[in-house]
Amino acid sequence: MIVAIDGPSGAGKSSVAKVVARELGFSCLDTGAMYRAVAWLALHDGVALDDNEALGKLAHDCDIRFGHEDGEPVPKQVFVNDNDVTDAIRTAEIDKAVSPVSAAPAVREALVYQQQRIGNVGNYVVEGRDIGTVVFPNAEVKVFLTASAEERAHRRVRQNADRCIGSIDYEEVYADLLRRDEADTNRATSPLKKADDAVEIDSTGDHIETVIAKICDLAKEKQA
Repeated sequence: MIVAIDGPSGAGKSSVAKVVARELGFSCLDTGAMYRAVAWLALHDGVALDDNEALGKLAHDCDIRFGHEDGEPVPKQVFVNDNDVTDAIRTAEIDKAVSPVSAAPAVREALVYQQQRIGNVGNYVVEGRDIGTVVFPNAEVKVFLTASAEERAHRRVRQNADRCIGSIDYEEVYADLLRRDEADTNRATSPLKKADDAVEIDSTGDHIETVIAKICDLAKEKQA
């Protein structure tokens, strides 16, 4: 079974997906981390962020893998070509670089193939922006998780402060979220949008536990 969770940046997809995976006993696939890993590699190798062909080759040739601990379904680390980039891909620099990288058609083609290869061999909670529309259009459960831009910005600031990674300036984070929304929604390839058969959950003002319970209930209903 695939539980697909799509939504804009800062909606809480990663946090929710990890707990839902644990609750259901599924594995968790963070596709956003894969695009961030390619963005990190592009900056590291000096590849232009508007060079579709070079970025696509980078995504096709690189080895992205996740580190797990003691059978834990949720990965603790992200590696690209044996470099531990777990913290490096969560910086403000990567926040800005990941939009043009993820908009590159050749990058999306390479990573969608990898995501489908991984997800087709087990039960997965997969989160991203085009999971229910492109990567797993036949997913048994599809959720579009959203929240107001203001709340998403506050959440991201708290998250960055807790991790000591990224900006904690609200205005900067808010502006970056709006920029990401614009880029993700209007890109030519696999734009962010709600699948026709997805259940929309607006988490503005809701506790994370409420959102998790709603998604788990949807999955359990399909399992039954």
